[in-house]
Amino acid sequence: MSAAAIRTELAELADPVRAAGMARYFQVRPGGYGEGDRFLGIAVPPQRAIARRHAAATSLADVDELLGSPWHEERLTALFVLVRRFERGDDDERARIVELYLARRDRVDNWDLVDASAPYVLGPWLLDRDDSVLDELAGSDSLWDRRLAVMATFAGIRAGRPEATLRIADRLLTDPEDLVQKAVGWMLREVGNRDPARAEEFLVPRYRRMPRTMLRYAIERFPAERRRDYLAGRVRPSA
Repeated sequence: MSAAAIRTELAELADPVRAAGMARYFQVRPGGYGEGDRFLGIAVPPQRAIARRHAAATSLADVDELLGSPWHEERLTALFVLVRRFERGDDDERARIVELYLARRDRVDNWDLVDASAPYVLGPWLLDRDDSVLDELAGSDSLWDRRLAVMATFAGIRAGRPEATLRIADRLLTDPEDLVQKAVGWMLREVGNRDPARAEEFLVPRYRRMPRTMLRYAIERFPAERRRDYLAGRVRPSA
């Protein structure tokens, strides 16, 4: 009954006016990155609260059902349930969650869905395991797979292990999609927040090849003069 219960609670919160605004924001128009998605018009905090209330009683089959929904909020709430179950699960439970997550990642098809799940499910799972799946995702034709690949590495950054971030960022260095460029730049910025020297070691030999959006995100927290040097192309490798 959990999938039905979650659907009922979400439907009670539906707001058509808010839904129209969200549809514009997430570009559901023809040719937009969210083309065809549908919104109930529900803010994120109530969705998290619903996920907390129902997580323990929600089976992975229920989650799978919700991920198949055309409604964005049902998919996002399902992902919040997965995150909560993952945080509290043993290794067997976590393995099943990751298997479902990867199998149904075609339904993790907008930037908020990726960002709310990849750093908290796939990323932690791969910290002490073979993470070559990230390279496979980074090579995908799907921009959401590619964003998922780099966002999953946030878990390693938080653990003081940015190697996967730098590897995947290198693979995605010239990605044509704005939403991938922003994610890569964001993760490089997070590396720099913790280890500025490590971030610059990556950036200095590569920044001229990076899309401007990616570079601006990556250097956002640098001192103003250093940012200007990067943007003007004045930064050079040390002799």
